[in-house]
Order: sequence, then structure tokens, then C-alpha cells
Amino acid sequence: MPRGTRARREAIVRLATTSGLASVEELSATFGVTPSTIRRDLAQLEAAGELARTYGGAIALVAHPEASLRQRLGEAFEAKRSIARWAAARIGAGETVLLDAGSTTGALAHELRNARDLTVATTGMTVLEQLANAEYVHVECLGGTLRHLSEGFVGPLTEAALSRMTFDRVFLGADGVTAEDGICEASLQQTRLKELMAQRSEKVYVLVHSAKLGRRPFHAWARLPAGWILVTDSKADPSSLAPFHARGVEVVVAQPDGTVRT
Repeated sequence: MPRGTRARREAIVRLATTSGLASVEELSATFGVTPSTIRRDLAQLEAAGELARTYGGAIALVAHPEASLRQRLGEAFEAKRSIARWAAARIGAGETVLLDAGSTTGALAHELRNARDLTVATTGMTVLEQLANAEYVHVECLGGTLRHLSEGFVGPLTEAALSRMTFDRVFLGADGVTAEDGICEASLQQTRLKELMAQRSEKVYVLVHSAKLGRRPFHAWARLPAGWILVTDSKADPSSLAPFHARGVEVVVAQPDGTVRT
């Protein structure tokens, strides 16, 4: 976990934002500090307007419902890299693929920088940053309205551009994913776009690190088509994967050494 007071407090805000109520005892165990240290952190965060405190814990203010992409970039770095490497190995020469906005798809784009004879379409700024100097990758930006928090394009212009293309594969990110309801995001614009992205693609992959499995941080959902593939990392607990297996979802657990388990 993050070291240092500032990094710890930033991480507490992210946890409260994405997971809801967290007790002092849970935060103390998570960060390896004393409960009194956590109480001081919470007091400072409340004074700064970052958190609203409740008895024994903390909950994010409604004004901060979604962590920014820049906040998420350093989270689960190794997990995202393992997922990205597995995903990149699925992509063949001559394919046209669609990459969602997000930090994990940004990691996938990083793995594709030296690809040849490849077309990548994207709604994400991180993907564009990674492929800006990739000489042999043809890049299509599905522009539209920029969501500053997620650094992704959404809206009618994005959807219109999407309707002009089809894709061999789409790689989607998520704030949370469940076997029952699909992908969870902060806004209906995002979930509508993800559904359309899946509809335009032959194969659908959802790339999420293990902390996002079963999570429901928001109330907007994207349904996923039959045959979609869940790709996560080696920290995924069997109990968190069981609901996906029960519904017949193909599950890939990417290992740091490049191997996989299902």
C-alpha cells in the first residue's frame, strides 16, 4: 500500500469513493498503521472537504463520486501489465481492434507500440498517448465529448463515428463488473457507449484487475453479449470468479510470468 501520509490519505479517499463505508479498523489493517493515525487522517480529510465522517469510519462525499483516471493510473500496476500482455498476445496482424478509455486499456496500448499492420480505434486519451509515435499502427480516434475524469470520449459524435466501423476485437474497461449485470460505470453515457462498442465487435473482452470483480460502485450498467471474456489478474479469489463461471463466462487469469489459468 502507499507509504507516506499524503499518499495514504489519497488512497483512503479513493477507497471510500469506490467501496463506500470503511471502518477505522479496516483502514488501519489495510495501511499497516495505528487506528489513531487513521483517525488523524480522517480528521484532516474531513477538514479539507474530502470526506464526510460517520461513527467509526469514513464515507466519500457525494461531490466526489468518481476517481479520476490520473488517480487510478498507479493502482494495481503489475496486475494491469499482466492483463495487458495477455490481451496484446491475442491480437494478430491485419486486425482492427477497439480500445476503450481507461488505465488498463492504456497499458494494452503500451504493449502494441511496436505492432505492425494493425488498426486501433479508441475512445481514450491514454491509448492515444501511448500510440502517438507508433509508426506502423494506424490509429482512429472516435472523438466526441471529453469526460475529463475518465479522459474518454462519449456522446452522439462518438456513437456516430463508432457506427461507421466494425472490429475484430474490443477491449473494455470497467469501474466494476458482475456476472449478473455486466459493466458498472459512473454514467449512462459510458454504459450506452460500451454496449454499442460490444455490438460492433466480433469478440468482446473485459479487462479488470481483481479488486473490481463483483463491485457495484455506481448505478449505470452495460449489458454484455453472450460469449464475452473476462480477463483479470492472479490476485483474483476463486469465490469472486465463481459467479462468472456459473454463468458460463470464459475467465482468463493472467499471471505475472505470462501464463494463464482459467
